[in-house]
Amino acid sequence: MPTNIAEAISAYRNMQRESGLGGLSARDSQPGDSFAEALREATDDAIATLKTSEEASMKAAMGKADLNELVVAVSKAELTLQTVVTVRDRAIQAYQDILRMPI
Repeated sequence: MPTNIAEAISAYRNMQRESGLGGLSARDSQPGDSFAEALREATDDAIATLKTSEEASMKAAMGKADLNELVVAVSKAELTLQTVVTVRDRAIQAYQDILRMPI
């Protein structure tokens, strides 16, 4: 079972190559956009949000940040982290459900 996002993307790509299928993509997506690319973009956005919050926290620790900016950045980071954890939990649950399916 994949333990991190890179392994999950790799497993998805391997399965796609082995099956000979074109991959999953959204109906309204641009040509070439795949589920793995969308997942990567969402992950990159989450990481950027967390980094922004960390930078705001560091500025606040040095006394150089506005309190309002700090609160907004930390709130966004908290919401992002909760979203990531929820998506991870649902993905793991779906994977476990698939494993339990009779063949």
